[in-house]
Amino acid sequence: MNDFTKKEIAILGLGYVGLHLAILFVHKGFKVIGIDIDIEKINKLKKGESYLSDISKELIIEINKSNLFEATNEFKSVENVEACILCIPTPLLNRQTPDLSYIRSTIKSITPYLSKRKLIILESSTYPGTTEEVILPMLEKENKKIGTDFHLAYSPERIDPGNKKYQLEDIPKVISGVTYKCCEKIKYLYSKVFNKTIIVSSPKVAEMTKLLENTQRFINISLINEIAIISNKLGINIWEVIEAANTKPFGFVNYTPGPGIGGHCIPVDPLYLSWKANECGIDSKFIRLSNEINTQMPNYVVERITNILSAKGLSMTNSKILLIGMTYKKDINDLRESPSTTILRELLKLNIIVSYHDPLVNKLEIDTNIYEGIELSEKVLINSDCVVILTNHSNINYDLIIEYAPLVFDTRFEIKGDFPNVVYL
Repeated sequence: MNDFTKKEIAILGLGYVGLHLAILFVHKGFKVIGIDIDIEKINKLKKGESYLSDISKELIIEINKSNLFEATNEFKSVENVEACILCIPTPLLNRQTPDLSYIRSTIKSITPYLSKRKLIILESSTYPGTTEEVILPMLEKENKKIGTDFHLAYSPERIDPGNKKYQLEDIPKVISGVTYKCCEKIKYLYSKVFNKTIIVSSPKVAEMTKLLENTQRFINISLINEIAIISNKLGINIWEVIEAANTKPFGFVNYTPGPGIGGHCIPVDPLYLSWKANECGIDSKFIRLSNEINTQMPNYVVERITNILSAKGLSMTNSKILLIGMTYKKDINDLRESPSTTILRELLKLNIIVSYHDPLVNKLEIDTNIYEGIELSEKVLINSDCVVILTNHSNINYDLIIEYAPLVFDTRFEIKGDFPNVVYL
């Protein structure tokens, strides 16, 4: 039956994808068992606290009071649910080889508790073939038969942390199942939660869809980063060029340069595809070259900083640099793969005195050393040789920076206008 009469599901992995998904299902009237091996996350949720910047404490309190949400680290809790949705990390080993150890471990942990006809859905970004070539054999190895003992499906997450324009349920959901019945089951479930579902012919197609979406961004960001480097050498303001090109009503898509790319998806997903392509004997030249360009951007920013200081007659040693924004993206507290941390590390190697301000990151760890953020003030800005805007959070006082910082290097074009103390990427 497809009716999901109990309306009880489990979401495994309560990170940037899983917690948003759990809240959505609760709001749609489902009982949600949220499972995560990070006991600190579980304890925070039970106390009504949030660890994600775009999910408020009030929202966690609300779902707790609803009696429709339970946070636990016990995999046995999946025993009575009708569906298990896996939002598990899929990192890269040495930025080259996919690491599916978290997925494999999770499947092993829930397999003993899979009752008849339970639906298993993978949402994690991964290479084409993971659902059918990795998860399916693991489940069948335990003498369980697809269609009888379990159903298996894939739907790539499309969550954009910090994006207030699109509600999660309004983002079309690409879905597919290993069998026709599997596809019918995920369609029935997700149609109760998402406003639109798009069925594709196989999990491989759904997996590839996610990689295409992020690889397109990856390649286009690398292109505009390279154009920014060329423009600087030619004495051209890349931001003026972009604004002019963006007046074209067709054909041009507005991508902007920056200090590098971060987060789990954009820097990682294309390399999953590249790895799979290499397995097939194909050299994915676009991805390889784009990765080279994007990976070099933090070092390019450091080079620009040193050149800017040198042009002002300042020595590298003991120069005071204030970095603005350490997360990989504005208005979220996610530090994963953030180019800002790489820039901080490289500046320290040059014996530059580095501090940072980020309203969403109180402290961070760089090479086992803990660094605490500082508050913006007139005194701090005046005493800085250069202020570098790396992540343009909305709640930063840029007017204060313009007024009191002797020199500003803006890598995000946050400061608009003609200011003698501002230099752009």
